[in-house]
Formats: sequence, structure tokens, C-alpha cells
Amino acid sequence: MLTISELGKAYGPKTLFEGVSLQVSRQDRIGLVGPNGAGKSTLFSLILQKESPDAGSITLEKNATVGHLPQETAPAGAETVLELAIAITPEIAALQQKIKAAESEHAAAHGEIDGHDNIHARYDALGGYQLEPRAKQILSGLSFREKDFHRPLREMSGGWVMRAHLARLLVQAPDLLMLDEPANHLDLESLQWLQEYLRQYAGAILLISHDRDFLNQLAGQIWELRQRKVIRYRGNYDDYLAQREAAEVQWLAAYKNQQREIAHLMEFVERFRAKASKASQAQSKLKQVERMEKIEAPGGGDKIIKFHFPQPRRSGLKVITLKDIHHAYGENVIYRGMDFQAERGQRTVLAGPNGAGKSTLLKILAGVVQPRQGVRELGHNTRIGYYSQYRVEMLQPGRTVLEEALDTPERMTEESIRALLGAFLFCGDDVFKKTAVLSGGEKSRLALVKLLLHPPNLLLMDEPTTHLDMSSIDALLAALRQFTGALIFISHDVYFIRQISNHVVRVDAGRLTHFPGGYQYYLDKTAAAFPQAGAAPRGEAAAARPVNKGGRKEQKRVEAEQRQARSGERKARQERVAKLEAEILKLEARQKELAAALEDPGVYRQPGQAMSLNREWSENSTRLEHLSRQWEQAAEQALAAG
Repeated sequence: MLTISELGKAYGPKTLFEGVSLQVSRQDRIGLVGPNGAGKSTLFSLILQKESPDAGSITLEKNATVGHLPQETAPAGAETVLELAIAITPEIAALQQKIKAAESEHAAAHGEIDGHDNIHARYDALGGYQLEPRAKQILSGLSFREKDFHRPLREMSGGWVMRAHLARLLVQAPDLLMLDEPANHLDLESLQWLQEYLRQYAGAILLISHDRDFLNQLAGQIWELRQRKVIRYRGNYDDYLAQREAAEVQWLAAYKNQQREIAHLMEFVERFRAKASKASQAQSKLKQVERMEKIEAPGGGDKIIKFHFPQPRRSGLKVITLKDIHHAYGENVIYRGMDFQAERGQRTVLAGPNGAGKSTLLKILAGVVQPRQGVRELGHNTRIGYYSQYRVEMLQPGRTVLEEALDTPERMTEESIRALLGAFLFCGDDVFKKTAVLSGGEKSRLALVKLLLHPPNLLLMDEPTTHLDMSSIDALLAALRQFTGALIFISHDVYFIRQISNHVVRVDAGRLTHFPGGYQYYLDKTAAAFPQAGAAPRGEAAAARPVNKGGRKEQKRVEAEQRQARSGERKARQERVAKLEAEILKLEARQKELAAALEDPGVYRQPGQAMSLNREWSENSTRLEHLSRQWEQAAEQALAAG
């Protein structure tokens, strides 16, 4: 359906990619990955013909339709949410406006309703009236309430505008659906709905996302932008990681082998080029080196963030308490008598639908929003750091990066601050950029710098992974694992939540339900309470209560049997974890042996030996990834079982 042939694109001296040839077929599910700045959005622009390539061509099958959801901005006019959702072609959008005008009191009063029937007939012929039920279903799946369907789009926040445009694309159902970070503006429940919807989607999907769980659930292949090439891998994101690791070992071995061969040839050239009897041989070997297709060194210098949070001063056990909180926005009541408490060492994720009050709760905890009624108490020695979803709230647009970083209550030299900025990829003249012109990713990194310069022991984070690429997310996870303070956060990134949370608080209709365990524990508990939903419920989880039918003696017997069953289950889970650990250690040891073997030049002189070793490496890598996922799940279950 889409063919990319020998594509090349550069901006000044920087080449994004060259010689790229790829193909998209119907029903393909493709994840496009790579570090920020690698050219993912540029490739989208070239496919959409918003930019022209420097070389090569992009060909779309005749009559094939393409739909695109941008990452950040989409227009918001006077049309309602529902009108936008069903405005899937210019003609349908124009007819909607004509129908609206023709039915207005002004048009009727001036006798301008003559063509009314013709307009409706044409709209009906194009399927306009059949689109509305489908659009309402999709809007509901994306968490729009029915009363929002007829609200003008310009009254909505940017995130809801993006959802409405996503709904329009899904109603349109183009042959190729191109989504740039669609998860950025969705809550967990909407994201789960979208994930299921896209699984059944009839067309092809080309997706940019930094949410690896989303990619694991959807992608059938991964395109990685790396070192000016687009490398294609089969499978989902976890499969890609395993294949890339295997390819990296093979690539490094081939590179080292070629470098040794070049060094050997050049040594001969240097020794004998001045001798008349050997000069022709030396020249021949020099030409041999020049004719070689040089293998580029792997790992081509993709910059990654490396940092850790300075460990804060120790707080009391209770870091913050909210009592009898009442809050509303106008007539919209968010909380009525809400209580909340967080303890040192807790890593709490706030879950629940959009609009339930998660961000409001975080702002009340941060002291950014003052509730109408209630008490907010900080614990002993508690110092708060707030990482807002809207980075602009944390930064002064007129300041430079360096000026923002220097604005800290901690005494630090400019040299040490510039070193920290360098670790966050603000190098050279980048520190003199105004924050107003920074990209989303740059604002996120600068906001993290400001937190590091004044380390809190209660860290509040609203969507911390938005605009970060995967290597940066991994670096943030590594830092948070070492963080000794309390963490309360909101995120739509399931992988991030699974890796870092040990406590879940569900926020829904102003009510808080606590789940003292990781995200899987939360899913298990909510699924058990609402088996018909198959997902997290919209109300509080109902606790199962045993029915006592045989008196106190019978109840004790039942309780003893339950304790014994739990003990047996706990032991079985622990044995499962130990067995998986042993298998993983065995595979890791074998991988080290294979890596050493592949670096041996002698292996490449034996026909088929290198291929056999690479095949075993690839199979082991896939097996290792599979076992590691099993181990993570088993370890979480064992921990939840106590």
C-alpha cells in the first residue's frame, strides 16, 4: 500500500536518514522508535507530503486514504465535539454547516430553507446519519460524557481537543492510520479501550510511541531509526529488544573482525611500501583496504541521560495528610469530605478515569490548589517537589535554561550546575536557549534538573514520562528505584507504573480506594470484584465477605483452611520464582559464552559456525526475555501473597 524507496533527508550538515527502503502493507501494525531527534516525526511529514525528500521516493497506492494524529496541536473551532467526530471528509463537514445554517431561526425567517431537503438527501447519501451512532460509541470509549458531545470544541482543554481529533480519525477509518504519541492525552482506561479498538482495526497502523506496553500489545513489527538508517524488526517491542541485542553482538564481532583485518593489511603496507620488491604487493593491499565496504562501529553515540536523585533528608513516617477535603470548580464538585495519607517509602500511583480528580488531588498535595475546606498537614521534615504535567507552569518563558537552573535555594556553583545540565543533554550554547522555545522533551528534562537541584523527600509527578524517549524513561526509572523518599504520581504508561509503584489509589467520582500492592495486584483485585468488566471498575472495589453459616466453630475451621491454602499458594509462588531465577542465570551464563565465541575471529573461518552461534544467541535472547517477563509477574504475585 505504501512504498518507500531509497529515501534520504538532511537538514544542513545533519543527515537524518539515507538510502531508506521500506513497505507498509494493509493490516500492518508498525511501531516507529528511536531517540528524540532521530527523525520519526520528519518521516511522518515526508509520508504525509508536508515535506519533500532530498532523495528517493514515497509512493501511496491509488485511492488509499491516510489519516494522521499529530503529537501536540490540533485545531479547535466553533464546531461541537460530535460535529468534529463525524466531519470525516470536507464535503460532509460542509454539509453539516449548511444543515446547521438552514435550520437556524435566521435562515427560516429569510426564506433560505428552499434547499433544505436536498442538503439532507445528499448528507444521507454520503452516510452522514449512519456516522453519528458510531462516533458516539468511539467518543464514549475515549471517556467523553454524553453531555460533552454538543459542547463547542474551543471550550475544551488541549488534551480533550486531541481526543476529539482521534475520534474523528477512528470514525474516518483510513487505510493507513498514522498516530504520533496517541497515549499522551489519554488516561489508563481510555488507553486500554483504544488498545482493544486498534487490535480490531481493519487498516494499517504506523505508530510513534514511547509507551512500550502499548507497543507490545499492538505492534507486529518495529522500525528503528538509528545511525541514518531505518532497521526493521519482526514482533513487538520486547521482541525487538531481544533481536537488537543479538544483532548488536553480531555487528560488534563483524566490526572488530574487519578492524583486525584492516590493521593487519595496513601493517604490511607500512612495512613494505618503501621496498621496491614489495611495493606492488603493498599497493595491492592498500587498494584492498580502500575497496572494503567499511562496517560502522555499533552503538553510534545515541546520547542518553544518566542521573540519580540526591537522597533527601529523612522525613517522618507520615509525610502528608489530608483531612475532610472539600473542593469544586464552580458547580462541578470534585471532592466532598475526602481523606488521604501517604507514608515514607510508598510509591503510589493515582489511577482512575480522566476528570475524576487525580491531577486536582496532586495539586492539593503540592499546595498549588487550596481546597475550599479541609486540612493539609505536612509530616516532620517533609519537603515537596512537584513535577507538573504542564511543564510551562514550572518554567519562566523569558529565562534561559541556565537562569532557570541557577534559580535554586541550594548553594551551588555555576560550574556544577552546568555539569548537571550537560548530563541532561543541555550542552554548549543550549544553556542559553530561552525556555519558551524548548521542545516538550527539553522542558521535561529541565524540570527534572530543577528537582535534582533541590531534592525533595515527597515527590509529586504528573505524567513524568510525557515527551521523554525510552532511554530517558529507563534512566528516570533507575533513579526513582534508588529514591528513598515518598513518591505519588499519575501516569498512563503501564510499563512505568508496573516498574515503580507499590501502592495504587483509585480516584473515581471523588472517592479514593486504596490497593496496598503493585499495579498487577490492583488489576487482580478490581477484576475479581468486577469480573464482567474485565478491567478496572468505575466504582470502589467491593471486598468479598465470607458468609458464616455454621456458627463460630465452623467459621474457625474455614478460616484455618483458608490460611493453609494461602500458605500453600505462597510457597508454590516462591518456588516458581526460584525456578525461574535458576533458568535465567543458566541462560545468562550461556549468553556470555556465546558472546565470547562470536568475538573470536577463528569462528568466522569455519563454515556455518558463526551462523549457528548467532541462531542460538537469538533463540536464547528471546527465551531470556520471555522468562524475565514471567519472573517479574511471578515475583509481583509472590510479593502480593505476602
